[in-house]
Amino acid sequence: MDDKTIKELKKELILHAHALDIPEGASDAFINSTIKSVEKSLKSKSNVTPFDIKKTTLKELKKYHPDLAYVYEIHDTII
Repeated sequence: MDDKTIKELKKELILHAHALDIPEGASDAFINSTIKSVEKSLKSKSNVTPFDIKKTTLKELKKYHPDLAYVYEIHDTII
C-alpha cells in the first residue's frame, strides 16, 4: 500500500467515525491500529486490489468498533 492509499483510507474512516459521533481520541487510536494491521497484513502481497484493502480493513476494524466497520462496509450502497 502506498502513502496516498493510506491517507485516503484514514480520511474515509475518520469521516465515518465523525458521522457516528465517536470521540476523536478514541477513533484516532483504533483507526491507526487498524491501518497498521492492514499494512502489515498486505505487506507481503505483491498486487493489492481495492477489494483486498476493504476486506482486510473490515476484518481489523470489527475488532475495535463493529458499528464503524458496518458503516465503512455499506457506505457505497447508502442512498
